[in-house]
Amino acid sequence: MQANTDVSKTSTRPEGRPLVLGHRGASADAPENTMAAFRLALEQGADGFELDAWRCRSGEVVVVHDADTVRTTGVRFSVPRTPWSQLQRLDAGAWRGEAHAGQGIPLLSEVLEAFPRAIVNVELKSEDVGDPLLALEVARIVRAAGARDRVLVSSFNPLLVAAFRAASPRVAAGMLFAADQHWRVRAAFGRFLGTALHPERTLVTPERSASWRESGHAVHVWTVDDPAAAEALCAMEVDSVITNRPEVVREAVLRATGR
Repeated sequence: MQANTDVSKTSTRPEGRPLVLGHRGASADAPENTMAAFRLALEQGADGFELDAWRCRSGEVVVVHDADTVRTTGVRFSVPRTPWSQLQRLDAGAWRGEAHAGQGIPLLSEVLEAFPRAIVNVELKSEDVGDPLLALEVARIVRAAGARDRVLVSSFNPLLVAAFRAASPRVAAGMLFAADQHWRVRAAFGRFLGTALHPERTLVTPERSASWRESGHAVHVWTVDDPAAAEALCAMEVDSVITNRPEVVREAVLRATGR
């Protein structure tokens, strides 16, 4: 499925409704950040999905949320300190049940190739102050995949957002912030850079959404699993809702907008 939108623009509401993006794929029903979860998100009606990207020791950009692999594979490896030759042997699906066994940790390049029509929100992850080489490598991968107009790159780390912005100014970027952080500072940094804003759901009010949008910033909201919250966000004209439950939220968006 492909939305009628150009996510390289600062602010766009496709088809009069927000995009629906699966959070780590359809992670309520499938093992997060796997090909199965991404595929299921699209089958459930999502326009695309969000994923997490790290640079491993040998330089490849791998798709996994945590800094180590123990929660999703049962084996403890530090992602930035382990080469791809070891990470690719891990089973990232069995923890969600036997039916999902055999799902590996994918490379970002593999995901973009496998889902050429999906909108993909790539969250940059790294330890400490940030890994500028991650931003450079993601920019290269997106360019090689010809995916510039369907990728949105975000991070909680302002330095990574700035590094990606410098490396690939024509690809959409966003500043993530949560309610328990100095979120006003992070939002201000995103506004300074001219990026999209990615607030936690509890931070989004009609007044804030209107202010952000009037300033020319796209608003991508996470994580929205409650149908009533999704309908309220439609009324606030946010640009996307990021959800663990794409099917439920897509139905709520349809009810709220007729689209």
